[in-house]
Amino acid sequence: MFTSLHTRNYRLFATGQVISNTGSWMQRVAQDWLVLQLTHGSGTALGITTGLQFLPMLFSMWGGMIADRYPKRRILLATQAAMGGLALVLGVLALTGVVQIWQVYALALALGVVTVVDNPTRQSFAVEMVGREGMPNAIALNSAVFNLARIAGPAIAGLVIAAVGTPVAFLVNAASYAAVLISLKLMRPAELHLAERVPRAKGQLREAVRYVRARPNLWLTMVLVFFVATFGMNFQVTNALMSRQVFHTGAGAFGLASAVFALGALGGALLAARRGRPTMPVLLVPTGLTLLSFTTAANSATQLGTTAAMRGRVMGLYMLVFLGGAPAGAPLAGWIAEMFGPRMSMIAGGVISAAAVVVIGAVLSRARGVRARSYLRPAQLARMVT
Repeated sequence: MFTSLHTRNYRLFATGQVISNTGSWMQRVAQDWLVLQLTHGSGTALGITTGLQFLPMLFSMWGGMIADRYPKRRILLATQAAMGGLALVLGVLALTGVVQIWQVYALALALGVVTVVDNPTRQSFAVEMVGREGMPNAIALNSAVFNLARIAGPAIAGLVIAAVGTPVAFLVNAASYAAVLISLKLMRPAELHLAERVPRAKGQLREAVRYVRARPNLWLTMVLVFFVATFGMNFQVTNALMSRQVFHTGAGAFGLASAVFALGALGGALLAARRGRPTMPVLLVPTGLTLLSFTTAANSATQLGTTAAMRGRVMGLYMLVFLGGAPAGAPLAGWIAEMFGPRMSMIAGGVISAAAVVVIGAVLSRARGVRARSYLRPAQLARMVT
């Protein structure tokens, strides 16, 4: 099933991603815990940190334009090195005991700026490693790799924080980026399926918007992704607050809860790859399963419905709607949790997401009905009306 993915370049990149993403998830857990420690459990501060990290996503289409114009492997070498450097700075600040909440805010924002370029580049680089035929499985397996790290990272972070403190988690993450940099350097450029680079020209962002707007299957998918991601996927905020305020657990149990959530997400990713789609831990498994099934399907549909020349910019727009709502959604989720409790924050996000699904489903059904009637002959249509 995955023969097209058994290439040296893909194996190298996947291995580096497992190691790097494990470190990244360690840092996310440690950063959340550090913010709660510095602010004495403020849900609003936690939401602000998350929001600042995703605020630059509003400019992700510019990142996608960079991905279309320049060699993607070189871009990733630069962005991954920058991310490692930011993790190192936060680790040193925390280790020396001088870290303040404004510094965490600033570093979260800087990480977001780098991610604006890294995300669409990494998304569109998948097809260059495996070719178009292998892209559906590559997208799904990238999600599986991501969630393997998401299982290991939080669990390890909880143990590390409990044993030696949060600074070590940041330093381990900084070191983990070396795995990705090495994998990128060891790749064989001749084996890549390089897309033709788009020359610099005026109006390229408007061209991407017009391209998506002319394809209902793309823009309706993105609208749905926006609502679900902005209001229904604030688990980075709600899981931390549920662990600390509802279940009154420590960092170790928080890491375990995050790992259980990711276990369900891994199942969703593997399920998507195969088709080319009580207590808090018990509920987190099906939640993660559903989440990754949805996001993998949306990602695959978007990439497969896009030409190679437009893929970077379209994925930049996709990342905009996927992560760009976090600057509003994450602080809102934190504020609702602080005012009405973490449970109510999760319920509100679920209600909004469900409503979006119903509305988009109705629009799609109507559009398909109109399209089907347009193929009928006048006599057939007259019989249907009468």
